[in-house]
Amino acid sequence: MRVLPCGAHALLFEFDALDEVLAAYARLRGEVDAELVPAARTLLVTARGIAGSAPALAALLAQEIGAGAEQAGREVEVPVTYDGDDLAEVARLTGLGVDEVIAAHTETPWRAAFGGFAPGFVYLVGGDPRLRVPRLASPRTRVPAGSVALADEFSGVYPTSSPGGWRLIGRTDVALFDPAMSPPALIAPGDTVRFVPLLEPGTKPLPEARRFASWPGSRSGRRLIVERALLPVLVQDRGRPGLEAVGVTASGAADRGAYELGQRMVGNEGGEAALEITLGQAAFTAVGTMTAVLTGAPCPAAVGGRAVSHATVFTVGDGETLTLGAPATGLRTYLSVRGGVDIPAVLGSRSRDTLGGLGPAPLLAGDTVGIDEGAPGWAPAVDHVPQAPRPDVAVLRYLPGPREDWLAEAADAAGTGALAGSTWTVGDAVDRVGARLVGAPLPRRGGELPSEGAVRGAIQLPPSRQPVLFLADHPPTGGYPVVGVLADESADLAAQLRPGDAVRLEPY
Repeated sequence: MRVLPCGAHALLFEFDALDEVLAAYARLRGEVDAELVPAARTLLVTARGIAGSAPALAALLAQEIGAGAEQAGREVEVPVTYDGDDLAEVARLTGLGVDEVIAAHTETPWRAAFGGFAPGFVYLVGGDPRLRVPRLASPRTRVPAGSVALADEFSGVYPTSSPGGWRLIGRTDVALFDPAMSPPALIAPGDTVRFVPLLEPGTKPLPEARRFASWPGSRSGRRLIVERALLPVLVQDRGRPGLEAVGVTASGAADRGAYELGQRMVGNEGGEAALEITLGQAAFTAVGTMTAVLTGAPCPAAVGGRAVSHATVFTVGDGETLTLGAPATGLRTYLSVRGGVDIPAVLGSRSRDTLGGLGPAPLLAGDTVGIDEGAPGWAPAVDHVPQAPRPDVAVLRYLPGPREDWLAEAADAAGTGALAGSTWTVGDAVDRVGARLVGAPLPRRGGELPSEGAVRGAIQLPPSRQPVLFLADHPPTGGYPVVGVLADESADLAAQLRPGDAVRLEPY
């Protein structure tokens, strides 16, 4: 077992085999207050102050693994109608008959190893070894929800419709992920999964996502009407931690510092929801009087024709319209209102997860959201916070990542000099999931890496040798080496980067 650093708040434990990973996961799940993400050969443990606990955790897990301890998970049955588009091709590739493929898939139990690219998607291992088949050369643009599939040594079930390159052998009507269930994921790491063949399709439909964007009701009767928006406006709070093992990233505000500043300035103390506005150019009409502030990317703003300053508490009267122009720099502006946005929570959070499709739908022109009532008798202790101008070159400071040794020898043995020695340009691929940097290719070890847990701010190095920065809606696991992890404040700054911005990476 190796213990590898992963930024300021995480450790990556590396093991020799999946059984050891699952044993460690089962042991720590009830022992530590931390986010746990098992993967093929690693266990990611994320919590503030976790670095200081590394020796004790390592000793605990070494003892556990040495004793061969393993806790069994649940046994889950998944009924399947075997009529997938690739069933005949899987038979050809394996040299089995179609009936033999079905028998091989159902007669040998599978084990849930680790979460994947979507909420509720779990990689299943340990099935009949004859079913190993390669992924499709060209992935499908859309795989239907409930599809049962094979790829390499894995099997899995697509919880929702998504692109995918696995070979489809059947379908199930069982809901793999439903925020209304407890727990929300049908299958969790460590569970045993048995596929049961059906002659006829089932009748239970998969749950449809509810659109909560237009939600005018609140106890206070106050609400905001979206008059216009250049891009969809997202509701965001502190996110939904604790579910990354089943493929649900924490999400939350992309620029956490800007979000938290806005919440403090209007007196919200419990992680109330705010509006995340991309590239400004939006307008909101108030029903009822409310106290608000704008943080994040500074943009010209006015209430009823009166200019309001950035990071300055202001009042929007009943019937008045708040109008936002385009920010000169930065990407995301946060509108925080006293009491917070009142919209139904999904899995304990009002955040929109753009990758997983969880949380309230994006707000469009004509949508209405309620505003909760804040505690009475409140007045802002600070009504203005000066903001430093953004530099021409964004300096992002980073800490060691678990795979910094994948950088070839450069300025020092760890390769940090190679990562820090260039100025990068932000590419066109920028969203809440991540940002791709463009510049001189970095040296990189050859080969591939099994999927392992990743954190917000991770600096991945794909085969293109162009770094990718993970942001708020990043997938919980990834297969590219993480050579560094941005410090918290730099991860916030990265969330404000636009295509074409200049970036320099510096060791923390």
